[in-house]
Amino acid sequence: LVNLRANAKWSQNGVTIAGGHGQGGATNQFSYPFGLFVDDDQTVVIADCWNHRIIQWKKDDTTNGQVVAGGNGQGNGLNQFYCPADVLIDKETDSLIICD
Repeated sequence: LVNLRANAKWSQNGVTIAGGHGQGGATNQFSYPFGLFVDDDQTVVIADCWNHRIIQWKKDDTTNGQVVAGGNGQGNGLNQFYCPADVLIDKETDSLIICD
């Protein structure tokens, strides 16, 4: 858990760490990304709704993400999603939990 002071100051400029190449289905693009989770290794895991997939971006690799679940079109099959909305990693059970 991160503790922030009440008077914390933030950088005025952000840095794109994932995506940034317009809307689409390539591994360097998103189509309506919803949920985002950052693990202890600073890997970013994103629920990419309209691409029906979960994609992760490793720290310092801003070129392409890796599809870790879904990405097989919209549907209700075991390897498919219908617009995943959120994602998190449970460290205790080493589980990827997806809200679809």
